[in-house]
Amino acid sequence: MESFDGRRRVVIEGVSPRVDDGRFPAKRAEGDVVFLEADIFADGHDVISAVALHRHQSEKKWREVRLQPRFNDRWRCEITVDRPGFYYFTFEGWIDHFLTWHRDLRKRVDAQQSGLDVQLAIGLQMIRDAAARANARDRRRLGTFVQLLESDAELEEKIEEVWSEDLLALMWRNADRTLATRYACEHAIEVDRRKAAYSTWYELFPRSFGTLRDVERQLPRIAKMGFDILYLPPIHPIGTTFRKGRNNSVIAAADDPGSPWAIGGEEGGHKSIHPDLGTMEDFASLLDAAQKHGIEVAMDIAFQASPDHPYVTEYPDWFLRRPDGTIQYAENPPKKYQDIYPFFFESAAWRPLWEELRSVFEFWIARGVRVFRVDNPHTKPLPFWQWCIAELKRKHPDLIFLAEAFTRPKIMYWLAKAGFTQSYTYFAWRNTPYELREYFQEITKPPVSDFFRPNAWPNTPDILTEYLQFGGRGAFVNRLILAATLSANYGIYGPAYERMVDQPREAGSEEYLDSEKYEAKQWGETEEDLTPLIALVNRIRRENPALQQNATLRFHECDNEQILCYSKTSGDNVVLTVVNTDPHNTQAGWVTLDLPSLQLDTGRPFQVHELMSGARYTWHGPRNFVQLNPHAVPAHIFRIRRKVRSERDFEYYL
Repeated sequence: MESFDGRRRVVIEGVSPRVDDGRFPAKRAEGDVVFLEADIFADGHDVISAVALHRHQSEKKWREVRLQPRFNDRWRCEITVDRPGFYYFTFEGWIDHFLTWHRDLRKRVDAQQSGLDVQLAIGLQMIRDAAARANARDRRRLGTFVQLLESDAELEEKIEEVWSEDLLALMWRNADRTLATRYACEHAIEVDRRKAAYSTWYELFPRSFGTLRDVERQLPRIAKMGFDILYLPPIHPIGTTFRKGRNNSVIAAADDPGSPWAIGGEEGGHKSIHPDLGTMEDFASLLDAAQKHGIEVAMDIAFQASPDHPYVTEYPDWFLRRPDGTIQYAENPPKKYQDIYPFFFESAAWRPLWEELRSVFEFWIARGVRVFRVDNPHTKPLPFWQWCIAELKRKHPDLIFLAEAFTRPKIMYWLAKAGFTQSYTYFAWRNTPYELREYFQEITKPPVSDFFRPNAWPNTPDILTEYLQFGGRGAFVNRLILAATLSANYGIYGPAYERMVDQPREAGSEEYLDSEKYEAKQWGETEEDLTPLIALVNRIRRENPALQQNATLRFHECDNEQILCYSKTSGDNVVLTVVNTDPHNTQAGWVTLDLPSLQLDTGRPFQVHELMSGARYTWHGPRNFVQLNPHAVPAHIFRIRRKVRSERDFEYYL
């Protein structure tokens, strides 16, 4: 109770950004502008001054930014987070007696009240007190005001001098803050490198192309399509015991390679490379070549073991044994995965298990990997991830972790709060404009967007949705455009998507027929694929900063329920996307744009530049007509040109 001082009258609450009352850090990316906000108020009518205090984890001294009142006692300032790591912030507010006096003096002057000389004497004493607190330079400048107010100058001249902006700045800088209220908590913002906020992923199975050296030869093609992360499923040795055959058959032929996720064999485990793929030198060469093409290689981390993994014999306590003495294999009834043993995280040896699994990351980090896609993190203890990622990012703040957690929302969100940089989403199963609008409004706005970064994938080796199975080319095209424009992070399971592979293993299944998970594919040449379109869409993403973030996503109305219309803005860059979600039929309708949100004058025409075809149109007012044929191009990606000077000469300015 000794630290309590009842004279501190300012109350601070409602702090933002804040995740679970500060239990977890908010997420931002390098270069982001962050708005720091709080509700700040006090009794009575005195004027309040307030600051936000912030510092990077490497700094000991706080920096201050003056807060500005907005409305209803809400205050805000902005800071730029310019380097990876943790930023910490808090707030301080105080009754500003000088500004209160200054405000009331103006009212007294306007009302032509008497006794203004007494009021000036009160202000004079405040200025003297501020000068005593000030540094030498400010003390001299404040001294000139003291001299004038103490002089024989006319009252009107003294009052005129009090209105000086210079005086207000000096008094604010040297305010009496002995009774300031400091917000009790210091909240954190975790800042990742830019690629955490904007990335374009491409997944391929190395064995379908031969070796890691053969994958290296694919890099020019992948770079030409505009991808900057190449994600490889596990490249480790694969067990032979209970190896799965083609189409997940429980009986494998002699030449079946098995599932890459059945990790471990006599050649090694999570820190080894399958000998058929090459060596560590080959892997290093792939990373170097990828970097020259502007691509990073993402490793798959799957914490499970085949029955042949060295861990099984070296650390038997890490696995759960059944009453008959056999080790419990992975199951998701009625599905059985006899070729995979899950780790037993409730083992008495859980600490060594945690440390070994962390060392798997450290092994590949030491070899230059900075991006990891983590398989099924929701099936491992959640506290493990919070500990493991924090430990790794303490030394390597540039790491990126993508959570493949198709699970319940609260678990998916908790993993993001606990440290995962990006997260797979439910995008693949959101098909109608209503579903897409509701879902993306949830995940791209606070409070969810303060900790959750969506990464939209229309397909994966495990997910061939019914929409893609029956939608034909139109479905593949519109899902590509939706993923690439709704989300700043997106990816595709490559060759299968380019070639529009749509055959399920059986009716009602989302598994691919002849899945690449169980066999090496021969992706030869094809007459028709989506490669040119993918390259075009990714180029549009690169050239338009609006598509490289999610914060400004806004949906616009359309009178056709099959058409989705939305925009993103970044400064003067405004991109409007209109998509026909019906993959079979031409759809037409009138879109109604929220022109003020696009900073467009309702009384002037504006130009929309269709970025895929190059066509340009002049639109008038909020309501405009669109018609989209799914068998041609089922979407428009428009760049809006503002400020049309006249309808005759169309001089546009960006």
